Amino acid sequence: MSECTLLLGSNAGERYRNLAEAEALVQKRLGKILKQSAVYETAAWGNPDQPDFLNRVVVIDTALTPARLMERILSLEEEMGRIRVKKWDQRVIDIDILLYGRELIETGRLTIPHPLIPERRFTLVPLAEVAGDFVHPRLGKTISVLLRECRDPLSVQVYSPRRGAS
Repeated sequence: MSECTLLLGSNAGERYRNLAEAEALVQKRLGKILKQSAVYETAAWGNPDQPDFLNRVVVIDTALTPARLMERILSLEEEMGRIRVKKWDQRVIDIDILLYGRELIETGRLTIPHPLIPERRFTLVPLAEVAGDFVHPRLGKTISVLLRECRDPLSVQVYSPRRGAS
């Protein structure tokens, strides 16, 4: 079994419900959820002309290889209604593999750790909550240090489902 860290995000439809459904499917099909961050809300990164995202980091214990995990994630996203039209477009669900233990993987289809971790506050804030002392295997810095050094100006706030219906 391996510990794997995933980022779940949604900015289409009922965002909070989408995250909850994705978590249930992750637990059922990918591996037991060991830890999870709070849910955070942020403006869309990369393409700001779309609705705000809700994001959450989950750490799972999985028996799947990284390649098989990626296959199942893509299938799960499709099952939930994700349609890939253009990069950084609005989506019902997005699941990124951030970390797979301390492994370094670079193939045509998969790069682990996720290469954009240090550039994205919406990733680093929830990741620091569940793994702040984890040392990034490629950069040699803790997630907390990467968060302090991050230049991404987008606000990342804890989301309360009572505040909004989606």
